[in-house]
Amino acid sequence: MEHESEKPGEYRQGRFRTPPGAAEILLVRHGESEPARTGRPFPLVDGQGDPALAPEGREQAGRVALRLGAEPIDAIYVSTLRRTSQTAAPLAARLGLTPVVEPALREVHLGEWEGGLFRRMVAEGHPVARQLSEEERWDVIPGAEPAAAFSERVRGALEKLAAAHPDQRVVVVTHGGVIAEALAAATGSRPFAFLGADNASVSHLVLTGTRWVLRRFNDTAHLTGAFTTTAALPT
Repeated sequence: MEHESEKPGEYRQGRFRTPPGAAEILLVRHGESEPARTGRPFPLVDGQGDPALAPEGREQAGRVALRLGAEPIDAIYVSTLRRTSQTAAPLAARLGLTPVVEPALREVHLGEWEGGLFRRMVAEGHPVARQLSEEERWDVIPGAEPAAAFSERVRGALEKLAAAHPDQRVVVVTHGGVIAEALAAATGSRPFAFLGADNASVSHLVLTGTRWVLRRFNDTAHLTGAFTTTAALPT
């Protein structure tokens, strides 16, 4: 079909069009969470550390609401860990949506390094932390979730959401490890190639039944001074 502005014999570069039946998934990493402190492990939910948002994370959540609040969003999903629901709250209030908890969106299980210990081990350069980085495998940590199981969990969760939302756009507030795994699956990259999404960043996937397309990674434009933060967490 000829583009409306094309002239006979002219062929403009094609623009991306979301395929019919595809789901658009906006992956939002939760805002910055509370710091880990020596001798004060995070509370656990199903064996995983569950810190609340830090004050900086609450501000970031407001900026996410400003960024996405004017977009056509059909649903919001969060994990079982409260930093995701707290991040989603301002956007949900702005859009009048109730976030849906999807347990499979929870962060990779860090085994014996849960409760905040992971941060300390990385900061102190523990040999296993260096091995994790070199081998790009979470399961070098004792008791951590096996790599294959984590990959299957993340893929299954996103396929489930895509099947439930054809021709719709949904926001998924989740975790850095989950985002890295999802984008690695979409692109066939190294396991940790996309590890390091900033807190409150937005990454964008388009999912069809046979193909995953990465449209955007680590978009943080809303975290700069270009946006005025007026959204706040409900009291």
